[in-house]
Amino acid sequence: MKLYAKTIPQTLPNWATVVTKCADLFEIEINDEHPNFQSLLEELETEIEPGIRGVKAEDLCSRLGIEMSNPNLYQLLEQAQTLISEIATHQDYKQLLSAGYQPDLNIADAQTALTYLQWELDRNQEGEKGKG
Repeated sequence: MKLYAKTIPQTLPNWATVVTKCADLFEIEINDEHPNFQSLLEELETEIEPGIRGVKAEDLCSRLGIEMSNPNLYQLLEQAQTLISEIATHQDYKQLLSAGYQPDLNIADAQTALTYLQWELDRNQEGEKGKG
């Protein structure tokens, strides 16, 4: 299991490891099979909705001293476009294509979908400015 956080404590439990650190984002790998992690989950488990028991990410992060990353949609779109571009130029992806990989939807379709979403966000933001 992975968590993405803006801030982390100086020391993490032995079942949590920082995998990558970008300027404003920590990627944390959780060994969810570790007994200490399982104990923590049992301790934090609550009824989330009637009949549904689980652990809220907010409670888990609070206990660990982690501030979750909650980027806005524009930031996520930018990151997604960057990742899709990296996939499109990745040697392994090119190798799959040359070996005959022909998905129903391709990288360009994904980029187009994200572009449409960007346009819709821009259009809605313009509409909000017109109201104010």
